[in-house]
Amino acid sequence: MTHTIINAEDLRWLIGHTGGFRGGYVTDVQMSKRRLFDEETGRDVLAGTGVSVVIRYHLREVVRVAKLAMSGVTDFSIFEQEGADCSALTIIQAEATAGRLRFWFDPQGELYVVCEEAVFEEVSAPIAEFGPGQELARWTFQSEAAESPSVDRLLAALDRAGIPCAWRAAKPSSRVHPAVQCVGDLIPSGDEDQSPANHVRVMVYGPLDQEGFGIMLRVQAPQGGRGPRVLAALADHITQSYLGRCLVGTTIIPGESWGSWVARDGRRKPE
Repeated sequence: MTHTIINAEDLRWLIGHTGGFRGGYVTDVQMSKRRLFDEETGRDVLAGTGVSVVIRYHLREVVRVAKLAMSGVTDFSIFEQEGADCSALTIIQAEATAGRLRFWFDPQGELYVVCEEAVFEEVSAPIAEFGPGQELARWTFQSEAAESPSVDRLLAALDRAGIPCAWRAAKPSSRVHPAVQCVGDLIPSGDEDQSPANHVRVMVYGPLDQEGFGIMLRVQAPQGGRGPRVLAALADHITQSYLGRCLVGTTIIPGESWGSWVARDGRRKPE
């Protein structure tokens, strides 16, 4: 989901949707400065400052990663004394006055931003219990499309990618979120009798916050199995077939940029 924040009404929506990020924590803060070359003076001049804050939080049995990209920044403060941690949030405060937005991300004002507007972007997924095991990778995709891909479609995509798999449905949990449509494991052919750590856990879920479907893929250790190849092949198929956003760790990526981001980030797709 994306939402542009420019006035008090938008701020009310933001606080209502996120619950003020109560109980969340800041995972990333970035500042960028844009400069343009002035031909008359022959100098670079400041053309704008941007600050982005990424927040991870839980609300209504859903884990959410939100990015607030603030542009036209005129005041920015981040202060953290030795031994302190201003990343943990209680509830943020915000106001809109004189054409400016003001955000206080903690009660002490140690993280504070004044800007002209902000763009809110978020990827959400139901909280899931995956059981024991070291997690090697987790990839989440949230689409604007109403209809989610069937298991047969995912299996057919893997067949075309040269990584045939079988599907094994997981036993439903008593605490499963009502939006969850199916949960199961993709098992590469020939690995049926090996450890579940070599499989790819899949969770497909329906609309959250009136958005389209979502899908989460999870691979466990050890290294060297075919799980990462399965995840990469499915990620390519999904991002090429649907409009939406990916979540890798706490990084939100437009689906159409997934391939270029993989190459730029240096995370080569497994062969």
